Parts: sequence; structure tokens; C-alpha cells
Amino acid sequence: MTIPPNTELRIQTNTSRKVSLLSGNLISNVRTRSSGVSARTLRGGVYGFASDADTSPQAVAAVIKAAAENAEFLEGRAKIPPKTMPHVPPVTLRRDADNTDTQQKEYLDFARELDDYIAKKHPDLSGRTIAVSADSMEKHLRTDFGTQSYSLTPRCYAYVFLTMNTKDGATVELYDVYGRGGTLHEVFSSPAELFPKIDELYTQLCKKAEGVFPDAGSHICVLHPNLAGMLAHEAVGHTCEADFVQSGSVAADNLHKRVASNLVTMIDFAHTLPDGTTAPLPIFCDDEGVAAQDAVLIKDGYLTGYMHSRETARLYGHAPTGSARAYAYSDEPLIRMRNTAILPGKDKLEDMIASVDRGYYFTETNNGQADTTGEFMFGVCMGYEIVNGKIARALRDTTISGVAFEMLQSVDMLSQDFVWVSSGYCGKKQIMPVSMGGPALRCRVNVGGR
Repeated sequence: MTIPPNTELRIQTNTSRKVSLLSGNLISNVRTRSSGVSARTLRGGVYGFASDADTSPQAVAAVIKAAAENAEFLEGRAKIPPKTMPHVPPVTLRRDADNTDTQQKEYLDFARELDDYIAKKHPDLSGRTIAVSADSMEKHLRTDFGTQSYSLTPRCYAYVFLTMNTKDGATVELYDVYGRGGTLHEVFSSPAELFPKIDELYTQLCKKAEGVFPDAGSHICVLHPNLAGMLAHEAVGHTCEADFVQSGSVAADNLHKRVASNLVTMIDFAHTLPDGTTAPLPIFCDDEGVAAQDAVLIKDGYLTGYMHSRETARLYGHAPTGSARAYAYSDEPLIRMRNTAILPGKDKLEDMIASVDRGYYFTETNNGQADTTGEFMFGVCMGYEIVNGKIARALRDTTISGVAFEMLQSVDMLSQDFVWVSSGYCGKKQIMPVSMGGPALRCRVNVGGR
């Protein structure tokens, strides 16, 4: 099929499978599949978009026609100057993966084996929730400038939530997520491989049950890599998405200015990491047909760039980074993060902890939010006091907050270790699979206390 000028055509299928057990009782058993076609056409200064759940040749032709008509309609009324998008070379890509549609019973059996183990090994728990989920995005993309791309990206994860009653009548909870890209049988050899990790989660929960609340105020803290990844994504990454920059995010006035200590370098990786391995969520071609490139956001403490679509790259005079992605066939591409991370440093975690006279070591977060000013607040569901350079009592739930570009300037140590978290979704208008990572950081941050 010939693609009309200034047009992108995408056929996409998303699948999702999930089972959940609450204290051994099945509470969720879901299988979904969504498939369709969309087209987007640029006319003058505006895009026209159309989609249909039917992917027959007749429906594809009708969607292309409708997108062009929508663009014409908007062009006559929007009064926006014509846009010439930056030239990009075509991409020819085929990235296959195992497309086995695992039966729902296998997810359920996997979850039940985990649940049975926990019930027998840790009977003092007041509650437990197990969820096993898998999803995939399959995309066929063609553009007028010659891109022909196919990609299939499956993921599979097991979520374990443990709950315990404390001696003072409170309830504490802790959870962990296990998994990566791939199908159930590619990711896990058997449920038994997770048993030692679940036992460690239980041990941490017991410490939390005996824990105390931190003192509110500004403290020198060590943030585990799990929190560094959340910081990279929520507090910094969103401010560097060029559509948010265009609307006035804090990054708009800070390009080429110092925003962090010289230890901090932060990159939104497209598909390949510095050691040559593949990123947790590899994106080789975005949904505009642009070859995905790494976006260096902060380099040695200076804000150096943004994540771009073709349109924002034209606006800022930068090169597109291949960051425009759509979650469903019926969604238009938006600038989205892919694999956003702070690069590791040279310090050992034990030395970082030993350097703190009195402060906190925060290890797990259960939520996070930030706005375009870079102000953030993260929930912390596990952590420890640091007293005279040693780990002391465990902590109950608390929060940390601050302004990202101020907090990053206080970073004076970065660990050698590095952790990726890849199970989540980002919720910018449309959900999107993302991964985030980083080392442990030593910094000053506001602690919420009780």
C-alpha cells in the first residue's frame, strides 16, 4: 500500500493477562486484547488523526482517508502556520519475540504455588496478595518517508504483597515485584525461584513491624537505587519532555545551566546501555517512524537536552530523539520516556552509609508524584535509621519531598550498584510501559516524619 505524503500508518495489538489472589481467594482473572489501525496526516500546521478497530484492507484505506479529511478540516480553521518537519532517515526494523499466548490456568497455577508457600511458611501474616500479570504491545508501522517497522514487546511480572499486624495495633505492609521482559516461561523457571526473595521480603516486613517513625525535617539521607529511579522518572524526566518544556516546565529556563552536582549524569536510553546490553524496555523506532536515540538530559550536572518528537525538535532546532509513543491503536503519539536513569558513580554503598552521622537509608517506595516545577513527593514504605554510620532501627511508612534540581545539587556520593525497575506504567494522558533506574545517592532531602 502506498502511504500518502506526511502520513503515518500504525496497526497495533495490545494484550493483557492477569490473575490475583487475596489470602488464597481468586479476586481477579482477566484476559484482554485490543487491536486496530490508526493514521495521522499533517496538513499545513495541524495533524488529522483517525482510527478503527477493523484492520481489513478496506478499513485501513478508510482510516487513511479520514485522517486526511480531518487534517483538511482543522487546517481551514486552526490558522496555524504550516510546519515542515525535520528530515529523518527511514527505519527498517523487525524485532520479534516469543508470541506464545500462555493459558490463563498457568498464571493461576503459578500464583497459587506462591500463595501456598507463603501461607505455610509464614502463617503469622495477617494478609497476603499475589498477582501475576503479563502484557504485550505489537506494532506494525509505515510512513510516507519509508519507515517499515515491526516490534513485539512482551513483559511478565509477579507481585507479592505481605501484611502484618504490629504489637501496637497497627498494620504494616510491604511488597515487591519480580520479572522482566518476556513471557511467563521465559521470565520464570518456576515459582520456587521466588521463594528466597519472598522470605527476604518477610524478614524486612518483620523489621518494619518493630520500626519507628523518622523525625520530620531536612536530613542527609542515602536513597536506594529504587528511589533514584523514581526520582529520575517523576521529578526530572517529565520536566525534560519537550512538550512539557513547551508548556513552561522548570527545564525550559535551565538548558545549559547547572541543575545538579557534577556527579550526576542522567540519560533516557533508547535501547542499548553503555555496557552493550539491551535496555529493559528497548525502543528502536518510535511511533512517528523515527530511529530512537538516547536523550542525554543531564551531563556532569548541567541540563543538556530534552526528549523530542519531530514537532518539538523542529520547534527547538534539535534532532528528534524518537521519543513519540502511543499506548493503544486509538492513541496519538506523545513524547514519553523509555529507560530513564541516573548513571552510577564510584562509591560503595557501605561507605555511603558509614559517612552519615545521623540520617536515614530509604530502600523502597510505593508511589511518587511530581509536577512541572520539579517539586516531588514520594511515599517511602521501607527504610532505616543511620546512627553513627551504621544501620539502626527500621522505619514505618513516611514520605520524602523536595525540588529535584535543588536536591540533585546536594548529591555528593553515588554508588557503583545500579538497579532497573521496569514493571510500571507512566500515566501521562495515556498509560505507557516505562523503565527507570539508578544507583544509590547520598543527598539532603525533606523527610515527612509521622
